[in-house]
Amino acid sequence: MKQKIQLLFFLFLTQQGIAQDKTFVIRTGEPVAAVSPTMYGVFFEDINMGADGGLYAELVKNRSFEFFKPLMGWKVEQNPYREGAVLVLNRKEQHTANPRFLRITLPGDGPRSLSLINEGFRGMGIKKDLRYDFSFMYASAAAGLTVRAELCNAKGQAIGSAVLIPPATGGVWRKQELQFTATATEEKALLKITLEGNGTIDLDMISLFPGDTWRGRKGGLRADMVQMLADMKPGFIRFPGGCIVEGYDLSQRYQWKKTIEPVEERQLLINRWNFEFAHRPAPDYFQTFGLGFFEYFQLAEDIGAAPLPILNCGMACQFNAAEVVPLDQLDPYIQDALDLIEFANGPTTSKWGKIRADMGHPQPFGLSMMGVGNENWGPQYLERLQLFQKAIKAKYPDFRIVASSGTDPDGKRFEQLDTALRALHIDFIDEHYYRPPQWFFSNVNRYDHYPRTGTKVFAGEYAAHPEGVAPEKKNNWLAALSIAAFLTGVERNAAVVEMASYAPLFAHTAGWQWSPDLIWVSNLKAAGTPDYYVQQLYALNKGTKVLPLTLNDKVVAGQDSLYASAVLDEPAKELVIKMVNALPREQSIRLELRGTKRRTALAKLIRLQHTDLDAMNSMEAPRTVFPQESGIRLSGKQPPVTLAPYSFTILRIPYS
Repeated sequence: MKQKIQLLFFLFLTQQGIAQDKTFVIRTGEPVAAVSPTMYGVFFEDINMGADGGLYAELVKNRSFEFFKPLMGWKVEQNPYREGAVLVLNRKEQHTANPRFLRITLPGDGPRSLSLINEGFRGMGIKKDLRYDFSFMYASAAAGLTVRAELCNAKGQAIGSAVLIPPATGGVWRKQELQFTATATEEKALLKITLEGNGTIDLDMISLFPGDTWRGRKGGLRADMVQMLADMKPGFIRFPGGCIVEGYDLSQRYQWKKTIEPVEERQLLINRWNFEFAHRPAPDYFQTFGLGFFEYFQLAEDIGAAPLPILNCGMACQFNAAEVVPLDQLDPYIQDALDLIEFANGPTTSKWGKIRADMGHPQPFGLSMMGVGNENWGPQYLERLQLFQKAIKAKYPDFRIVASSGTDPDGKRFEQLDTALRALHIDFIDEHYYRPPQWFFSNVNRYDHYPRTGTKVFAGEYAAHPEGVAPEKKNNWLAALSIAAFLTGVERNAAVVEMASYAPLFAHTAGWQWSPDLIWVSNLKAAGTPDYYVQQLYALNKGTKVLPLTLNDKVVAGQDSLYASAVLDEPAKELVIKMVNALPREQSIRLELRGTKRRTALAKLIRLQHTDLDAMNSMEAPRTVFPQESGIRLSGKQPPVTLAPYSFTILRIPYS
């Protein structure tokens, strides 16, 4: 109720200059800017269990026993108990990336069975009749142990199992795989591994994947989550973050070269969201990097998005450690950037191009841009950025660089960075704004007076945060409606803004740290928020050229609480008009299409609407706020259109 009152008061203030003539004039023959193909994209960060426990489909938590507590996520059952039956061994000097493993001993005079139970990431989502791929690395001097893998439901009952007797390896590490089919669906299943017989076996990399990963890739990504991204048809995907790029300190920064080894060689790292928020602790949140840079590039290619990696610039998070690398020691960081371009684009005869090819992708990924630093600021950032810029442009003159404008969209820090970055002729300035919905309604004109040439804007992280919604800020319709209004101003200024992405992308209902978020997932389901459908509708209807759209010779940016923009979709030969009505009542407008010959047209109308600003989607009701399509016949020189209360409406009109 509080936010409704706030919005209504805000809308009352904006209506003091109410327009009597509500005719939207669109000059179809006078395009003012091209819309970038990368205009609307997605921002991915491993926050809210976005990767491990989310997009990366691995179901076993702490599969290699590398968490700070080596048996976190595991429970050992043996009856009777025998000391020393389970040991965690560390071979750090021989195997620094994955030093720990489990040694299990079942002597002839002791218990002849022992079970290891893994709880998964807030449980394991298991689907009836689906194949599951179970694997583990092991070493044993002699045969004699039977391994039984079982999926158990919340009551401890088996809902799928398989048995094998792994042959002796003579102490050499080998991989063993088997498959089984689940007999029931379970939201919070467990994996139980029982060893029977007598002998000693070493275990590592105990893994379980569903058989329905994206494109059926073994050890791949969760298909329903990727499909949600593919359905948006994003122009780009930014990865891997976000704050995890910086790290709490530099020892915890994201290092892409450590994510392209074989999976068992990728060194685990604590996730900074493990401890960032005292009110949302996640002591079991680590990064296994099963989703690494090769997989990010592959994902971008799969969904038709341009890859946009962000690299550390030699600075840790300035809110935390504020640690920086001395300028005379920055070369390895710069070399990482140059090597990444070669990894993505280099020929197979080059060092890093060959590594890419050996991973299964001989063709280049077509990387054309990169971010240097995330939410960094100050003279320390600028002097490091310039060294990156000089080295990258010297070798790749056309490569585009994205630079940080700090954490806020205004203020002295932002102004200093904006001025300095434009003087450096940086390609993109990355602006971030997490603000209340009223900020977005008020800032629809933000880019109207930005320079039309030179440095472009990347609206890299934005989300409307409703106030007074407990216990967390939620993705209600008010938040999404304000973003829909704001994006009319972004689209109108496509000469300034060439990329935009909501953030964060994913959140697990049982493991989130930050909200609101674009897509919420449980162990079995994924649901788009109202914000998701706003972003999707903009991406699917972005068009190719911006057209002037005015009301009484002014851009439509709040008059009568209306917001609007228009583009041409040249391949489809359609005029696309986006309109937001932020009032709790219908509004009727007329369209005057100057420059078109057709006076009658059957248009497509797409509407996202709800009369309750607090309305939200959920796992149980994922389509509470959902786009509805219908046809509408437009006739005459100024055909009327009715805009529903609290609505975001898109019209697609054939033109000639």
